[in-house]
Amino acid sequence: AGCGKEPSSYMWIYILLGNMLRGIGETPITPLGISYLDDFAKEENVPVYVACLHTIAMMGPMFGFLLGSLCAKLYVDIGFVDSGSITITPQDSRWVGAWWLGFLIAGTTNFLSAIPFCFLPKSLKKPEGANNDKKKNFAMFCRVLSSNYNHASFKCPFLSDFYTSMKKVLSNRMYFTLLCCSLLQFSSFIGFLTYKPKYMEQQYGQSTSKSNFLIGITSLPPVGIGIFLGGLIMKKYKMGIIGATKFSFTMSFVAYAISFLHFFVGCDNYAVAGMTVSYE
Repeated sequence: AGCGKEPSSYMWIYILLGNMLRGIGETPITPLGISYLDDFAKEENVPVYVACLHTIAMMGPMFGFLLGSLCAKLYVDIGFVDSGSITITPQDSRWVGAWWLGFLIAGTTNFLSAIPFCFLPKSLKKPEGANNDKKKNFAMFCRVLSSNYNHASFKCPFLSDFYTSMKKVLSNRMYFTLLCCSLLQFSSFIGFLTYKPKYMEQQYGQSTSKSNFLIGITSLPPVGIGIFLGGLIMKKYKMGIIGATKFSFTMSFVAYAISFLHFFVGCDNYAVAGMTVSYE
């Protein structure tokens, strides 16, 4: 009778809330960080600085996969059970790694790395060669916003400004096209990172630990190196918007053309009784 009802766990709620807080804390880094670099750096140096920012951001998942590989080698109840009493290995399908350990290590690292931000000055002196026209443009933007406040048909000024800004952003054809391209690229990249480890486990008989290790070593570092080299090339040739667009289109086209080679590489499916072959 006690086995009739499976025990339920609400741990997913803690993971959901933790990821929500993590997203709230991480999101401002990219838009505010890029704006900060754009305001306080020389125009020709901005591509390199932005490339460094994105390169470091790509190194995070790489170390995450390596940490996941290490944690997957440890049994899920490490510290609570005697390791000598465990009779299965990471290659066994019943093995469950210490997935929770990575959250504790990464959370502690995030907390410690956030402390230096408290000591940054509230404002910095703009160096010579920086774009000083942005201050003038910002003042003009504030005047436009104040006029929108007076002529707003909404009762809430925030909603009026949000609607106006959203309309301007979405009506910009270049930005809207870039947004659509980014959505397609990240959707394919996330699917690649999500399912390739499982493919390696099923097709090549690798453990979860080794699959994460190989993904972290082979997939993410080339992306980070490519982003950094792209920033150096843009700085060297002083590309404008049109030049950067042509450069991005050329590199993306070559990358997608090479991706077609995946269709010629593969393995035969495993013989699964009742699915791919009969039970006899």
